[in-house]
Amino acid sequence: MFRNMATSLVEHERIETTLHKAKEMRSIADHLITLGKRNDLHARRQTLSFIRSPLVVDKIFSELAPRFKNRNGGYTRVPHLGERVGDAAQMAVIEYLPDEGVVASPDTAPKKGEKKAPAKKTHKEEKKDPKKIAAKAEKKAEKAKKKEEKAKKKAEKAKKKEEKKPARQPSSGKKEAKKKSK
Repeated sequence: MFRNMATSLVEHERIETTLHKAKEMRSIADHLITLGKRNDLHARRQTLSFIRSPLVVDKIFSELAPRFKNRNGGYTRVPHLGERVGDAAQMAVIEYLPDEGVVASPDTAPKKGEKKAPAKKTHKEEKKDPKKIAAKAEKKAEKAKKKEEKAKKKAEKAKKKEEKKPARQPSSGKKEAKKKSK
């Protein structure tokens, strides 16, 4: 089970599972990165003995290990998600940390004189837009018309079915005879 989970984690870099499995998976995932950082034949063979997909092993050695070359352990994180609906098991996501270069550095941060991009409209501001309100009202009216048309067609079909049904013939009286004999 953990082999499959480790393969999926390396392939997708994020999987959703139960909290206890994620915590156990953390040590396995970190060990795979440590093997990738060694980058020798023996480490590659050890990784291949645990993960059977050569493409996933290549990803460990070519993408993930170089990403964490300056980090000594702690390559994954396990944020909690809450409880699963069916059996109330604690759920969590296990994922590899993002590339350290992605974090905003002082060089890429906006300067004091520069203007920021305009903020997106909030949900409440979008509701106030009269054009959008009118468009939503039109859509609702169209949906209501379609519902009415469907209901009319359904009623017409039911009428036609009633007309086509032959009149019910009287029973042969076998049931009535049984009732009288009892």
